Parts: sequence; C-alpha cells; structure tokens
Amino acid sequence: MTIVRVLLVLAGGWAVWYGASLLWPMTPIDLRNVALWFIGGILLHDALFAPLCAALGFAARRALPSAWWTPLAYGAACTTTLLLIAVPVIGREHALPNNPSVLNRPYLWGLVAALALLWSLVALDILRRHRARRPPAPTTARIPAPR
Repeated sequence: MTIVRVLLVLAGGWAVWYGASLLWPMTPIDLRNVALWFIGGILLHDALFAPLCAALGFAARRALPSAWWTPLAYGAACTTTLLLIAVPVIGREHALPNNPSVLNRPYLWGLVAALALLWSLVALDILRRHRARRPPAPTTARIPAPR
C-alpha cells in the first residue's frame, strides 16, 4: 500500500509540475483568465452547484422509487460532465477564423445527441429494473379437475 501511495504522490507532483510549466509562457492577461476560470469554477461549485445537487438528491430520494436512484445518479453525473466539457465551445463556432481545426464543429448538436443517448440508456435501465422487480404474472392455464 505504501508503494501505491508513493507512486500516486509522484504522479500528482508530476501533474502539478506539468501544469505549472504550461502556465509559465503565458501572458499576464492569459494568466488572469486562467485564474478567473479556476476561482470562478470553485465558487460556482461550492455556492451553487453542490447545494443544488444535494437538495435535488435529497428530494429525489424522498419522491422516487429506490430502483430509480442509481440510474438517475449516474445520469446526472454524466450530464454534468458532458455540460462542463461543452461549456467552453458551445456558441463559439468560427470564433477563431485563423484556426479552423477546433471550433468548426456543431458542438451543441453533439451535446444534444449525447444527452439524448445518455437519458435513453437511463430510461432503459429504469425499465429493466422495474421489470426485474415485478412479480411474475399469474398463469391462466387450466388445471384439469381430479377424477
């Protein structure tokens, strides 16, 4: 276990060094923008997102069947991840005309398609769980009367 911890600390130290080395050549304006995104993300999470998720999770546990909890939690976590990945590029099509390699894709439609697929899978999982918990239907076969 100690070896694993040492390796994790070394990997974390390398990641911090690599991230810092990416910041060194940046201009002060770019560094300010990075700091604003970093601090803004933390504040947005702690002040708005975390309490909202806690309240929604608490309400969902009270209102929804227990078989739905796990699929909905996974769906919500994946939705949040997809939204956070898409935020920087949504609505920025052709923002950099001299670099057409990144912002020339229909990210909004890709996000909509990914979310539709994700929530379709969540609905299918809920349906599967519902059918697995349902008692078997009574048979209507006739039993012959004893003679």
